[in-house]
Amino acid sequence: MTGAPGFPGARSAPGWRMHILFVIDPLPGLKAYKDSSVAMMHALVGRGHTLSVTLQDELFIDQGIVKCTATRIELVEGADLHGHAWWRNVAPADDAELGQFDAIIMRKDPPFDMEYVYATHMLEYAEAQGARVFNSGAGIRNHPEKLAITEFSEFTAPTLVTRNMKRLREFHANHQDVIVKPLDGMGGTGIFRLQPVEPNLGAILETLTNDGSRSIMAQRYIPDIVNGDKRILIIGGEAVPYSLARIPLAGETRGNLAAGGRGVAQPLTAHDLEIAQAIGPKLAERGLILVGLDVIGDYITEINVTSPTCFVEITEQTGFDVAARFATALEEAVGI
Repeated sequence: MTGAPGFPGARSAPGWRMHILFVIDPLPGLKAYKDSSVAMMHALVGRGHTLSVTLQDELFIDQGIVKCTATRIELVEGADLHGHAWWRNVAPADDAELGQFDAIIMRKDPPFDMEYVYATHMLEYAEAQGARVFNSGAGIRNHPEKLAITEFSEFTAPTLVTRNMKRLREFHANHQDVIVKPLDGMGGTGIFRLQPVEPNLGAILETLTNDGSRSIMAQRYIPDIVNGDKRILIIGGEAVPYSLARIPLAGETRGNLAAGGRGVAQPLTAHDLEIAQAIGPKLAERGLILVGLDVIGDYITEINVTSPTCFVEITEQTGFDVAARFATALEEAVGI
């Protein structure tokens, strides 16, 4: 198999270089100075690989073949990553079969709505047609980020998933201090802490469950959140040796960077590593080359598989090049 049309390099040649397609959000909207996808791009280009980009809504199926409208790009050397001129298009957008690219990296951010689900199906069909997709369509779809912790309950705090108001109230009564959140939220949106005396308990539960028509997650509050909600990255089944502890603002429950949390890189603890070693290899076997675990204290709270972040923060604070580790893992997965 060769790269996509118009690009050199055959897989049979020694030291061949890949033509990589990123399924991604519009480039002008990315904060390139801290965006993990952009860090990946720089690491891959530094190894001689070629890049193209497409949007989720540019994936399509034509006569049973999964295709996209792709644009080949180059990164501008020395560009100000705080601006919008860090890349340039080097060829007009054109249609191509996904199977013609050497690797496809799915980096579309949530929301994980039905369009996202349809995209994972298209990627799975493309894999059956020879495409190499990371993370795989089936892997993403079969590991919803909050529910996926169910498989690893030995590492979780008491957790309830339901839309039943009576069960939610009983869970709160039993544990007194509880976090409730929607199953499809991101960046800390929709997260509430319900303390022992909560005058708005009914209103919060009714709102989150849409009057009992939508399932939510309730977890016993973990006091260690004051020390940070740790993001542990697993690449190719192996943990990056540093986490990013996202420490909440004073008076805030959420550590998410999008909610104002402060990111502090720190070495993995022995228990962090135990969790990563229990989960990482299993998920890697399922087509998940990149996973982000959210860990508070001794407990895992989420398993992120859509577009895990924190590459830049960890690299800048520790010197460990996370994007380079990802590029190596991708090359190994594809077979360079």
